[in-house]
Formats: sequence, C-alpha cells, structure tokens
Amino acid sequence: MVSGSTSTFFSWSKDETTVFLRRLDLTPTGQSFLEALWYWDLEVTTNTPDVLSADISATHVSLNAYSGRLASKFIKLLDALADDSVPATVNEAKHATTILRLVFSRTSGFIARSDFLTYRLHDAQNVDTAVSFLEPLSSVSGANPDQGSATALTEDRIGLFEKALGGVVASVQTKSHGVNLLRRDLDEEFPKRLSVPWIINQAPTRSRIFWVQGRADIESSRQFYEAARSLGITLVVLDRPGHWLEDDSGPYAHYREAFIPMSVDGDDGLTQRVVEAVKSYPYKVDGIVTISDVRLPLIARACEILGLPTSPSAAYLRAGDKGITRELENASGSTKEGFVVTETAELDNILAEEESSLQFPLIVKPCSGWNSDCVTKVRNRGELYAAVHRASARHALSPHRSTKVVIEPYVDGPEIDANFIILDGKVLFCDISDDFPSSADRPDREISAPAANFMETLMDVPTNLPADEKEVLKHGLTASISRLGFQSGVFHCEARVRNSRAHYYQRSADGIVDMHVSDRVETQETSSCYLHEVNARSPGYVNSVAALLAHGVDYYAIRLLLGLGSRENERVRILAQPFLHSKPQYVLGVIVLPPTRAGIMASNDAVEDFLAAHPHLRKHVVHHQTIIKKGERVLGPDSSELWCVGYITVASRKGRQECLELVQQVREKFNYKLEDD
Repeated sequence: MVSGSTSTFFSWSKDETTVFLRRLDLTPTGQSFLEALWYWDLEVTTNTPDVLSADISATHVSLNAYSGRLASKFIKLLDALADDSVPATVNEAKHATTILRLVFSRTSGFIARSDFLTYRLHDAQNVDTAVSFLEPLSSVSGANPDQGSATALTEDRIGLFEKALGGVVASVQTKSHGVNLLRRDLDEEFPKRLSVPWIINQAPTRSRIFWVQGRADIESSRQFYEAARSLGITLVVLDRPGHWLEDDSGPYAHYREAFIPMSVDGDDGLTQRVVEAVKSYPYKVDGIVTISDVRLPLIARACEILGLPTSPSAAYLRAGDKGITRELENASGSTKEGFVVTETAELDNILAEEESSLQFPLIVKPCSGWNSDCVTKVRNRGELYAAVHRASARHALSPHRSTKVVIEPYVDGPEIDANFIILDGKVLFCDISDDFPSSADRPDREISAPAANFMETLMDVPTNLPADEKEVLKHGLTASISRLGFQSGVFHCEARVRNSRAHYYQRSADGIVDMHVSDRVETQETSSCYLHEVNARSPGYVNSVAALLAHGVDYYAIRLLLGLGSRENERVRILAQPFLHSKPQYVLGVIVLPPTRAGIMASNDAVEDFLAAHPHLRKHVVHHQTIIKKGERVLGPDSSELWCVGYITVASRKGRQECLELVQQVREKFNYKLEDD
C-alpha cells in the first residue's frame, strides 16, 4: 500500500503553469466480486493555486521521450483530460479537485467486451470521462498491486502502466470536496458498475454476421454498430440500394465490412435472397440477425436452411401474429378472451354467438403490426365494425399481406413494457418500465374513437409497480414467451396488470400525473398479467439506449451474441448482468414528442433547437433523437399514422418526482417551426 501524495510521478509545463501528477494511495477493491481488479490514483495539481490547466496537446513529444514504451495508452487518457468537452472543473474552476484513476486486472485473460469500462462508467457521479485502453478481442496482462509500491514504481513505472485496462478522469468543483472525498465517491461507484467478471479465461473468436436492414440512420442505430465492433464482430449489411451505409467511402463505412444492395422487403422471397447472399459471400458467415418484426421469421428460416444458429422460425411466426398469440393465451387459461377474424363479414356470426358475453369497451388491432398502429378502443357495435374494417385493410397490400384482426377485451390497468434476456429458459435480466396512459386510456371520452389512440406518451424507468405485481408480470410473461416456442433471446413484451393496486392520477396541485399504489382491499381480486404482445427482439432504439444508461445492459450486444449460438453463452451471461443489486443509476423519463399541428418541418433539428434554447433542461437530458427532419411532412395529431416528432430522455438521481417535473417542463415548452408559420 502506497500512502500519501507527496511523490511526484511526472509533470509538464504550458503557459507558465506546471501540472503535476502526484501518486495517491492504492485502492484495493476488498469485495469478493471485484477481487480481480485494483486501481491506482493520480492527483492533478498545479504550481498556481488559482489556475488549473490540463491542455497537454503540446506535451506528447516530451511524454513520448519520457516513455518510449508507453505507446499511446496513458496519452489516450491525458487526451481525455485535455478535451474541451471535459472539465470546466479542470480548465476554469479555482477549487477543482481532479483525479486520474487507472484500472488493472490481477489476473491475465481476455476481455468480454473492449468498451465495458467505458459504457459501465458512463454518467457515474463525478466521472467526466472514461477511456478504455483495450482493442476488441484483446488479451489482458495481470498486474500485481505490489507493482504500485514506491520501490516498484521507481524500478519500472512504465511496465505497470502498459498493463492498465483503462482509466477515468474524475473531478469536482466544490472547495470542500477534497481529493479524499472524491476518491471515496469513486470507490462507491466502481463496485456498483464493475461487479461483473468481464475478464474471461477463454479467448473470444472473431465472427461475421449478416445484418439485414441497416436502419434509417446512424442516430437510430449507433449503439448496435458500436456493440458489434467492441465484441469483435464483423458486420455485413444487407439493405436497399442507396442506403446510407452503401458508400465504401462514406463517414460510417468503418462500421461494416461490406454492403450488399438488395431488396429487404418482408415478402416470402426474402429468405431465399438472404440464403443466396450468404452462399455467394467470399468469407465464412457465422450468423444472420435482424430486429425487424416482419423479417424475423424469414431470417430465422434462412438460418435454418444454412445451418446457422437461430430460434425456431415457427416461434417467430407465432410471435409476429397477435391472433395466434391471443389464441395461445386463451388455451392456457380457464376462460377465452378475444377472437380473430379475417374480414368484417365474419363478425355477424361471431357476434351472434358471443354477444351475450361480449363486454365493451373492446380493443381491435391488426394481427400484424407495430408502434400501436391501427389499434383502436371501441365502445359499441358500430365502432367495432368500422375498426375491424380499418384494421383488416391496414396490411392487405403490404409485402406481408395480412387481413387478420384480433378483438380482445380492454383491460383497465396500468400498462407496462417488459424486456427480457433469456438463455436456455432462464431469465438473466428483466427490465420493467411504466407506459403512461395514452389518449385512448382516458376514462372521460372527449374525442371520437378513431382519433383516440394508443401512441406512447411517456415511459418511466424503472416501474413504480409494487414488488408482488412485478413478480406476477415476470412469471406470466416468461410463460407466454415459452408458449410461443422460445428458449433463448431478447424479448420486448407489452402487457397490463389486471386488478392492480396501482393507478394513475394527479395527487397534488402541481399538475403531475403519476402512478400511485394503494393498500389492497381484502375483497379485491388477485392481480394478474394480461399480455398484449411479445416482440422477439430488442425494444425500440430509445428504450434500448435507456436500458444501457439506467442498467448498464446492452440489448443489441446480447442479440448479436445470441446470433452466434451457444459458443457465446459465457459472454451473454456476463453482459446481461446489470449494475449491483439491479439498481438503476437514475430514474429516466423517455418523453414522446407528438405532433401538435400539420405541415412541412422548418426547424433545422426540432429537438436540438429546443435543447439549445433551454440549457437549464439540457443538463438533465441523457439522450435525444429527432424523427421528423427539416423539409419532411408533419402529420397532425388527428392522423391515423402514429409518428412522433422525436424523443427526449431526462434523468434524475433524486427520484421519480423530480424526473416527472422535468418531463412536465419539456412537454410545456417543446415546440417546432413549420414552413407556413
């Protein structure tokens, strides 16, 4: 154990200010789950009390001369310290305390994912930036903590730093928050986030995956492509000609090995087109992946033909058909709820048989669909016939060609989104979030049935449901997934809690509606899970980002590894583990920004423009995405097509109340410009 901070490691000068790195105490982890790691801290100090300068861009020559063997590792972290995006705390504050913390492994091995340190420490308190020194599939050399002793550092300090896995720049501005308090904060954050055995004994293998449909743009897919790179997975993208990834000289061409232009329409011919593309590719292909609902069974069938890892194509077909899913749920229960028709004419006979037991309101939706498109709540026979006609025609002329419609009861209970990672029938991770009431959930109907819809308004992470109801959901939904025929995968489920103790209402004068839990009345029926649908893929992009931010779990990375079969089971188990005790690092509110009026978008970037105009809100925003770009048509609030202007995700470490206050402010202030404004 090294004590004190009196020994200077090295220094450099710029603009008449000398910046020193001083050695601090070693930080042994002391926890069994982190026995493989230890840290070494360096304190940043200067010879000028009122000025801290970390601009070291001109010091690379002197640093390299000081340590030819250091290569680029330590300089990479110092670059982060010098980056303008990192410290007002370092560049400007008079009383800043700054630490560079380096992370080492006690044992030699291989990394499960090269950027694990970076994304698990993202947004950790007081951490300005985290840098990984590792390349995909690289090995790790163990370093004994004794190498950090004063004697060892004198003999071979560079040999120690060459073994560092990465490091962080951490700082605080307050005068009272000294170096010891900052180190204590880091010592609390590291176990929460790094409590996973991500140094493994078996070397991962570089693999190649065909990625079918490369998504609309980098803003809606970056997490997927970065996950592939960090896992050592080479991607070949299949999509329509003219796609943004087609150009070999394009700005994002480095994310893929090749681009194969072809039709990826979800027609029956897609399977054979993909099979032929794999067979004609000059290199070995290890898996095929898509996250598009309509394409999932077709790609699974291609994997079956080629002998590549996949869940059964029949399971994907069942999951993609809401009518089959409802029939399976009916078969598993004691009562029949809901039925399926293929055209309006079938309703007469069914209603003649079922009308005595039919209770309005009902839900009508296409058996094939997404984003709550064409899902309608109806209150009488007239609305029922009209809704069935619309839903039956919705996909009649699409490549998928489906006219089937499911009719089921409307369950007046809180709606949730539940995401699962399942391996060989075992749930490795479950994330439940609250899907706040939509316009069709209003008990007081102020608008007509066709105008009311189930477009999402707000998702809160994590859920506020009581623990027993969360268990009911987890048990019920895993049973539903199994009934469809899946043993492994990433799943996005939508459901409601019937007879829940939780209800949405406004409890105070602040106008904020939230879920509140009441004590159960003894005569109340037992709560149960009512399934809406199982999507056999990761949640939408903004929700996948939310899971990574809140829990440290990357659904895209897991989906890629599952696409390579059982040889990647160890990495799946490792990377499916959330932060310690499954506690999210903050409460997130994923705000859906609906269109308020129709026209042609005039804002350069409606969401970015809004955040630039409201910096007091921007500091609470951890992710945002613009859907409708400049020059594109904005459909009005009465349109049957459910498209939002964009998404803003706000975060609070204080709790759900502050998160909802931020949500309310965003909703009240957000606006956009149209060309005719």
